[in-house]
Order: sequence, then C-alpha cells, then structure tokens
Amino acid sequence: MTTQETVGDVTNSTENLEKLNENLARVDALTQRFLAALQQKQPARQELNGPDPSLFSKAAGAYWSEMLQNPARIFEHQLEYWGNSVKHFLEAQQALAAGKLQAPADPGPDDPRFRNPMWKTHPYFNYIKQQYQLNASAVAKAVEDAEGMDAVEKARLTYFARQIVDLMAPTNFLATNPDALERAIATEGESLVKGLENLVADLEHNNGELLVRLADDSAFKLGENVATAEGEVVYRNRMIELIQYAPTTEKVHATPLIIFPPWINKFYILDLKEKNSLIRWITEQGFTLFVVSWVNPDASYRDVGLEDYIEEGYLAAIEQVKQITAQKQVNTIGYCIGGTTLHLVLALLKKRKDTSIKSATFFTTLTDFADQGDFTPFLQNDFIDGIEADVAEVGMLRSHIMSRTFSFLRSNDLVYQPAIRSYMLGEAPPAFDLLYWNGDGTNLPARMAVQYLRRLCQGNEFTTTGMDLLGEHLHVSDVSIPICAITCETDHIAAWRTAYRGFMQTKSKDRTFIMSQSGHIAGIVNPPSKKKYGHYTNADLPETAQDWIDGATFTDGSWWPVWGAWLAKKSGAMVAARSPGDSTHPPLCPAPGTYVAAPLPK
Repeated sequence: MTTQETVGDVTNSTENLEKLNENLARVDALTQRFLAALQQKQPARQELNGPDPSLFSKAAGAYWSEMLQNPARIFEHQLEYWGNSVKHFLEAQQALAAGKLQAPADPGPDDPRFRNPMWKTHPYFNYIKQQYQLNASAVAKAVEDAEGMDAVEKARLTYFARQIVDLMAPTNFLATNPDALERAIATEGESLVKGLENLVADLEHNNGELLVRLADDSAFKLGENVATAEGEVVYRNRMIELIQYAPTTEKVHATPLIIFPPWINKFYILDLKEKNSLIRWITEQGFTLFVVSWVNPDASYRDVGLEDYIEEGYLAAIEQVKQITAQKQVNTIGYCIGGTTLHLVLALLKKRKDTSIKSATFFTTLTDFADQGDFTPFLQNDFIDGIEADVAEVGMLRSHIMSRTFSFLRSNDLVYQPAIRSYMLGEAPPAFDLLYWNGDGTNLPARMAVQYLRRLCQGNEFTTTGMDLLGEHLHVSDVSIPICAITCETDHIAAWRTAYRGFMQTKSKDRTFIMSQSGHIAGIVNPPSKKKYGHYTNADLPETAQDWIDGATFTDGSWWPVWGAWLAKKSGAMVAARSPGDSTHPPLCPAPGTYVAAPLPK
C-alpha cells in the first residue's frame, strides 16, 4: 500500500466517523424530542384500541367447535398450510444448494407492497414474502372455518384478523424491507435519521398521537392555493359562517342554493383548486351559491346536539339566505352527514308546514343504517361505549380518533405505506392538496357524536320507529319535496346500495338517483373537464338497488351537467347577478372565512 493510499483511507475513515458522530448527535436530540412529544399524549380509552376480548374468545370457541364437529375440514386446512410451508422451505434450500444466490420460482400472487425486484430474486426476501403470503392465507381460512358466529361477529373477526395480517407484513419492518435497507446504505444512514425526524415531527404535530402525515402542510395555505373561490362571509354565529360566493355570470337563477357540507370534514374539499372546484362550477352555471362553514368545536361545545346543528346551522342559514336574496324558497345540498341531517330538516319542516326548501340534493348520504357496511367493526357496543365514556370525560370526540378509524378502513394505503415512505425511507410527505385536506381534521361535540352513533347508526331510528327531535316525531317518509341523490360506485363510507334503500323510503314524487364511478370523494369531485369518471342513470326507480343498476344507462363523463340541468329546472327565472351580502348583511371577511382556518381546538 502506498503512502497516498494510506492517507486516502485515513481521510475516508475520518470523514465517515465524523458523519457517524453527526448522525448520532442528531439521533440523541431527536430522542429527547421524541420523549417530550410522547409526554403530550392524551391517550384514548383502551376500549377504542381494539375490540372486546370476548370477540376473540367467541372466535376461538367457534373454531374448536368446528374442530369437534368437522375435524376433517380443519385438518385439511392445517395440513395444507404445513405442507406448503415445508415445501417452500425445501425449495429455498434447493435453490441455495445449487450454489447460486437466487430464489426458487415464485408463482405467488402479485402484491403492490412487494414491487422491489428483490422480493422475487433474492432468496432471503423471497422466502420471507412467500411465507408471509402462506401465513396470511392460513389466517383467512381459519377465520372462514370459525362457524357458529353471527354475521356481525364474523364481519368483525374478519376485519381485525385482516388488520393483524396487514400489520405483520414484512414491508413494515426495517430488517425485512429491501427498499428501506437499500436507501439506508445508499445514504449512509441519512434516510433513517430523516425518517426519525419525520416520526418525531408527526408526534409533535398530533400531540403525541402517532398519525402519519399524508401531505406537506407547509405547501398549502387556505385562500392562497386552496379554497380560492371569491366570496364573502355574510353571517356568523357560534355554529356556522355563511359564505356567499361572488357571481361569475351577469344573470343568475332567482332561487339561491345552499350547500351543507359534513362537519366531520371541512367544506373546501369542494374548492381545492380552480380546475376541480365544484363551487366555482356552480357559480359558472348561473346559481347564487351559499356554503356553510361549520365551527371546529372545542370542549365548551360538549352539550351541543343535533338540535343545535339544525336550528343554529340549517335553519339559521336558510333564514339568512332568504333575507339576503329576497326569496321565499331555497334549494339545498347535503354532503354525507350533512345530507343525513338535511333529511331530518326536511322532515321537521314538513311537520311545521314550512315550505322554505324547494329541492334537496344529497351527496353520498345514508339515512338507513340497517347495513353498517365497512363500519360494522366500530359500531358495536364495545367501541361506542368507549367513545361515550371518552367524550363524557373530554367534552368532544377528538379529531385523531375519527381520523384513525377512517384510515384503518384502508390501512395499507393510508397507514402503512405512508409510514414506510416517511419513517423508513425518510421521504418528505408529498404536496398533495387532497391529502392535505384529508389531514385537516375536526372535532365533534360530545352530545352530537353520541346522538349520531346511538340513535342513527346503531338505533336506525329515522327509518324504523322514527326519531323524536325538536318537539316533533321525524321519519324519512316525511320527506316529500323534489330530491336528487348522487352516490358513488366504490364508496366504502356510504355504500350506494345502502343509500338507495334509504332514498326509496322517502315519499317524494319527484326523485332522481345518480351513481358516479369511483369513491366517496373522487366520485363527487369529478369535473367535466377531466373526462375521468362516468355515471349511471335510470329514470325508473325499482324496489331494489340491483334492479336499478340492471336497468341503468352508463354515460361517459361527469354527472355535474346532468345534475345542473335538473337543478336549473327548479331554480326559477334568471335575474341580475347578486353581489355578496346586503345592507343588513355586510361582508364580515373574505372566503374561505375564519372558522375553516382556525387551529384545531385541543
């Protein structure tokens, strides 16, 4: 070795040592921040972290009962698993014995989690992947073998078993994730330090709760690059800010339109960016548009219930819009829970002989909760009891509890894959407006949350016995004005078939039902300019959803123009465009207002 080579080696070693010491110092500082962040955590009750243990006890009992009654079936599945595992081990051994670092043939199913070629070519990673897939299949068959459970218990067991299987995927662990290991080597460990920084930042951002951030918060600012449609807040009370959007046409329909979005999310999903803003599109069609922006409640709202949302939200907004536009009637839209509650409002006004609402449109709205769909695991007494106890203690259903529930309905997409990118690969969250909105959470008042979960979701009062509210007995069959329902084909929150069942229980003579392709958000935020998702229509309204879709006609492109034509027929003659507010409703601040931008109450 020459002197020059020796000096070079010493220089490289010194640089590597310095780099290591720098990273160790960063890790030490991050560890202190990590511990400090964890101390901020206000953990939810244990009941909200998993099902009642009796579920697994029942499953075990059902499994062994099936073992005694039909042992051949159980042994068949067990022997299949054992045989496949041993065969897999022997194939891996034979591949190594051939003297080459290669994996055996891999005919297993493709899985987007295993995109890295090493999952197929490297014997270590391939063995782990294939064994994981064998284990996952065995768990699924074991759940299937558990007879003697009712449908709800079986659905819950299936869901939680799937969660365990997804959690244990080898991609979720550094030692068995080739992408993370390759990145760590290529960056001399820098990716892991950045990943720890991302982890600590997420804990600090969520007061000690581990919720992986899906988008770069710093990339967006309300009113600047999202929620930019021009308008003014023209009314405010403790529940709502009422925004009137500026006209974009010289003439507008006489009858104004009010959108009531869900208060479990923020309204600007309808105005993310100019090219896909439903709010902008509606004004471009010549409608005077008002949108309700709900307050994000803190613990002082603990006693606020559905009655308050109706009186100080819906009825207050309707009255103010009638005054501003000098109209006796308004058209309305309700989105998700905003649509569910709009149904209650329609039933209430029918009982009061109030004709203020001329028509109602419902986006992805459920009224009949007999089929709880993907939410079945979370709408049983063990979870609801835990929520009821938690909100009684803190005064509100905290945002992160809802966010976690929704995320785990699609855990690979919304939990594990983002966590891998952020914490293992050290990547910064993307600047994605939809994901930014998704992470901009809201709390729910304690009383309202319990009413919604107990009386609507669990009790299904509105479509069965009826619901006593505000001095009236309300039932979905009280709804009789013209209505239009927009549902989405792959909606995992408000399944279109379930929405159809509630829709058909109304007594409206003028009813229109439309189903868009895609899901709960993309199916609604589907501008005509994108020409992305089509929609189904059927003028006939048979008794069942299956009969409806069997007779439906598919049309390429957005449902917006079809609905816009429906609404125009119910919106009166054209009049001069209206500027936001009037002499008694001076503009209070520009859209999107103050409620939507307020920090999340703690």
